[in-house]
Amino acid sequence: MLEEINHLAKTAGDLPVTSNPLSGAEGEQADVSFNKVMSNAMHQVNSLQEQAEISQTAVDTGQSDDLAGAMLASQQAALSFSALVQVRNKLATGFNDLMSMSI
Repeated sequence: MLEEINHLAKTAGDLPVTSNPLSGAEGEQADVSFNKVMSNAMHQVNSLQEQAEISQTAVDTGQSDDLAGAMLASQQAALSFSALVQVRNKLATGFNDLMSMSI
């Protein structure tokens, strides 16, 4: 999980920054956008949750004896989801703060 966060931070840090965000040409997009970074993070969290569900089902049905692995996968999925929710909440708070500022 920490590696994923570090990767996302590096990727977000590589985004181009301009002094005036309105000066760029319309329709011009960077190679890596914030939307792509968040979309990839959501897909990774979803993948972890699906893997955890598969391993839990395998233990429940007796196809696997790896209870520790299933519990580890479940906790990893829960932790990654919690981190994603925290990022969403921080973004929503930041957006609301920006919208409430007077010009």
